[in-house]
Amino acid sequence: MKSVNIYVDGSCEDNRNVTSSTPAGWGFCVIIGDSGAGKGQGDLVTEKCGRVVTGPEEDSFLGAEVGSNNTAELSAIAHALRWILVESDIEGVVIRTDSKYAGNVSSSAWKAKANVELAKHVQSLWEEVSRACSLEWEHVRAHRGHRWNERADHLAFRAMRGDSPVPLQFWKPGMR
Repeated sequence: MKSVNIYVDGSCEDNRNVTSSTPAGWGFCVIIGDSGAGKGQGDLVTEKCGRVVTGPEEDSFLGAEVGSNNTAELSAIAHALRWILVESDIEGVVIRTDSKYAGNVSSSAWKAKANVELAKHVQSLWEEVSRACSLEWEHVRAHRGHRWNERADHLAFRAMRGDSPVPLQFWKPGMR
């Protein structure tokens, strides 16, 4: 794989008055051959999803203090970056997110005011991946029918609810 696009998303059902026990989920899908135009071109390489972990005693803790949309978005990027580090044949990556906040915090363009440990962890991963391959991020408008952004949303939503995602061959954009 020379170049990949990774669509990331986070989900939190009620994003007000969030706590460490508020459920939130993250998801990402890796695509080759996608133009980014939103027509759903390209082929799925892999997809992953999970719940935002807020307990420091858990192995998969990345620094999130609460379950929220922002911690879910940052967690999705962190897990995508960790996936990239395991893959050895990637030369270029575009991370596509519908969160300008997550893209800017991850790339260190903005400074996080909350969940600082999570932000620092993601920024450290971003720097490490940037040393290994070309890395950039682009904003994708949410809920506009973009197949791969909608798929990342589906993965995150289902993870937040504790459900398995619908297999890609049976899934349709807009299906939560």
